[in-house]
Amino acid sequence: MPSMPKVITSVLGPTWVRAVLLCVAVAVSLWSFDRVPHAAWLPALIGLLPWAFGKYVLCPLRWHALSVSGRSRRWHLRVYAEAELLGLVSPGHAGADIWRVHKLETTGMNRTSSVAEAALDRLMGSIGLILFVVVAGATLPLRVLAATVGIAVFFLVVALVIRRVRPALLADRPLPRPSVAAKAVALSMCYQLTILGMLMGTVAAMGQELNPLQLLGVFGASQVAGIIPGMHGASPREGALVVGLASLGLTWSAAIGAVALAALLAWLPALLLGGGSFAVRRLRARFGQAPAPA
Repeated sequence: MPSMPKVITSVLGPTWVRAVLLCVAVAVSLWSFDRVPHAAWLPALIGLLPWAFGKYVLCPLRWHALSVSGRSRRWHLRVYAEAELLGLVSPGHAGADIWRVHKLETTGMNRTSSVAEAALDRLMGSIGLILFVVVAGATLPLRVLAATVGIAVFFLVVALVIRRVRPALLADRPLPRPSVAAKAVALSMCYQLTILGMLMGTVAAMGQELNPLQLLGVFGASQVAGIIPGMHGASPREGALVVGLASLGLTWSAAIGAVALAALLAWLPALLLGGGSFAVRRLRARFGQAPAPA
């Protein structure tokens, strides 16, 4: 079995490759946004604030609630921010989960348990998405529901088979208690609300206005295309959002601008938090300082 650093390198490539991918992804977002005249930044920046809180606080807290690594909230906040930056420069956001699995292994967890923990966190996020859309009263596309249920069943079957055949592999990754799972789903639902705020902000930045429930339905439908891997800012998910916004009455230029702006603004907290954490880690290693305790 290859070591996790080799897996990370194989997916993300060496440092210069990651830098090139980062520049390309940001350039795609800037190019798309530049196609739209008369765009305003202020409404989008206002929408960015709750989304950044949801992505970099609520999501790490969900992971911390589910985790059995024994690490602190601060550790999960830092690693999650680093993972999100790597996810933005990797197809299908794969780099995020690979980095989290790698960091879990450094805490003493085995590979199978680390993968199971990352998969469990993703599963709670999917369940939160479904419940949020249902509670909000929007219609969830059947394909989204079928895909999410299929993923949940797949991971459940894999976990049951491994627990039956090799119980020692999951000895340090027990299933969460119902109260913990409920907390994780609640945090996921709150995060979905921040995404809606972000989309409303970018749509307003284009000088347009939409019903939040209509916007929520478009967001839920775009998750179908999100199953297909792609680069951030130019993935099938962004394309589905553009089509969905145009179907609600936005002009094509406004729809492209709103989605491109959302993709572009996602880089700001990723570079600030994730990039800042990597920079501090590199400086400590360079000057021979031991990392601060988590």
